Amino acid sequence: MKKKNTILLSTPYGLWMLGFTIIPLLMVVGYGLTSRSDGSFTLDNIRLIASPENRRALWLSVRLSLLSTLFCLLIAYPLAMVLRNMKFKSNSLLVMLFIMPMWINSLLRIVAWQNILERKGVLNTLLQFLHLPAVNIINSPAAIVLGMVYDFLPFMILPLYNTLVKIDENVINAAHDLGAGNFHTFTRIIFPLSIPGVISGITMVFVPSLTTFVISDILGGSKVLLIGNVIEQQFQKLANWHSGSGLSLVLMLFVLLSMALVAKYDKGEGSANVW
Repeated sequence: MKKKNTILLSTPYGLWMLGFTIIPLLMVVGYGLTSRSDGSFTLDNIRLIASPENRRALWLSVRLSLLSTLFCLLIAYPLAMVLRNMKFKSNSLLVMLFIMPMWINSLLRIVAWQNILERKGVLNTLLQFLHLPAVNIINSPAAIVLGMVYDFLPFMILPLYNTLVKIDENVINAAHDLGAGNFHTFTRIIFPLSIPGVISGITMVFVPSLTTFVISDILGGSKVLLIGNVIEQQFQKLANWHSGSGLSLVLMLFVLLSMALVAKYDKGEGSANVW
């Protein structure tokens, strides 16, 4: 009876996964491995990634994604440490203020940054009022990285904070009692124990950064093409589902490889070697 109830309760989730995950993935695989002309099996759609334009877009996407992930980690880790040391509860108002951007539509936030960074936008208007030189980074890779960091920073803060707040204070106190300074306590105790949060945050930031196309469209002004933009153009402008799916399979491979790489160093929460 219990098994029957479990199956019954899991049926809606199974149907959801089937309709919105498994079937779309199978469609991408099917389109990506077949010819547009006669539907025969082909690898030509995947080989499109070898063209100079697509290869350039892919490596630019990887570089900007790595850069934005690094910036998110450097910003989020100290912030998560501060929140942990302030002893706030997980549902405190201060913590929610940092997570709240996740609840706001991403498109609205990126458009807001476009208005701020435009040549006659809020930032340059303020700089002109202060008689300072203008900052012209709109429609550039720098603007795209800025948008990625702003958009995905909460996804780095949350797993880091959740991991750091679970570290037993007695372990840290024991390290101090044994003569460890703040630097050694951090490098030998706190950081190793926070590795699961670091890995989770890196994954949650790098993957959407690699696949994004909206941020580069808005802040890059369609002048900086990432691989996500190339795939979006194949689907939306050229109506070529086969080429778009073939490029998507290559991008999916990069995502799976990156997730496998970071998972290799994720030994599970609390299992890090602190000595």
